[in-house]
Amino acid sequence: MKAKNCLIFGGSGQIGRNLIRKLTSNNYRVTVVTRNIHQKSYIIKTQANAGFIDVVESNIYEENKIRELFKKADICINLVGILYEKKRGNTFNNIHTVFPSLLAKLCKEYNLKHFIHLSALGISQAKNSDYAKSKLAGENEIFNNFPLATILRPSVVYSVDDNFTTNFMTLLNNLPFFPLYYNGETKFAPIHCSDLTDTIFYIISKNIYSKIVECTGPEVITFKEILQRLLKLINKKRILIPMPLFAANISASLFEMMPKPILTRDQIRLLKYDNVLTGKYKSNSEIGVPSLRYFDDEVKKYCYMWKEGGQYSTEKYLSNSDLDKKKNPS
Repeated sequence: MKAKNCLIFGGSGQIGRNLIRKLTSNNYRVTVVTRNIHQKSYIIKTQANAGFIDVVESNIYEENKIRELFKKADICINLVGILYEKKRGNTFNNIHTVFPSLLAKLCKEYNLKHFIHLSALGISQAKNSDYAKSKLAGENEIFNNFPLATILRPSVVYSVDDNFTTNFMTLLNNLPFFPLYYNGETKFAPIHCSDLTDTIFYIISKNIYSKIVECTGPEVITFKEILQRLLKLINKKRILIPMPLFAANISASLFEMMPKPILTRDQIRLLKYDNVLTGKYKSNSEIGVPSLRYFDDEVKKYCYMWKEGGQYSTEKYLSNSDLDKKKNPS
């Protein structure tokens, strides 16, 4: 069987790297597009054997260069997304609406077999968020230009390489207290990166088309519960304080001045809305790919980096008496 060629945009992130390994191990060839080949290529190339992966430097504004890549592609996968806007054209509109629209047009023009686009869960409800509005507009543009596309809407995605659990554990490790937005009642259904890439691979291999698929993990957890679980995993005690909305917006406006803000006002608006299944579309479980990985079990594998003793805090380095004390604290 001839290997299918997958063209991947956004392949250097946690989802992209997992997906590259999954695809190439199943005889798919991949071409990964990155903005800076000198910074990213060494990471990308280690994800697959030589001959199964090519790395190309380009950006969303080089249409002619991108167009050439479509001539040899069978499948296009777009994983590009940003959580906050930057200068020099990296706006929500450019990244989440204009660029996916271009990819969809090229998929149609070059008669690709499939276009898979990564969107986000909860965007239909968050009508006052610029992030959510740009994502929804991008979805509409995709279906207008390439009706056979498949759009995935995952809840928050986590793994050892994420910017979610790792950032929270860093903050919880260093701060004496932590703010709770909306009293910490916002619900999430965190999905492990490997479960999400299993879903993408299933959609490709089973030829699933023209669908929006909501992707969630096996548990629904509130924001407060996520923080409590992370604190327990890293053996820390911190005060969780409900923060009024006006104070949250003031702090976020200050964070926005940072090169990489840890929180923005738009993200605070997003946090108001639950990030769980809506029931309007099929879920990853309903199409045949139930999530198998539970939040605590997976985070436990890498949380030692934020615990006292680092790698030596893991159970494999503890004596039997230490393990007994952990299980039965006095």
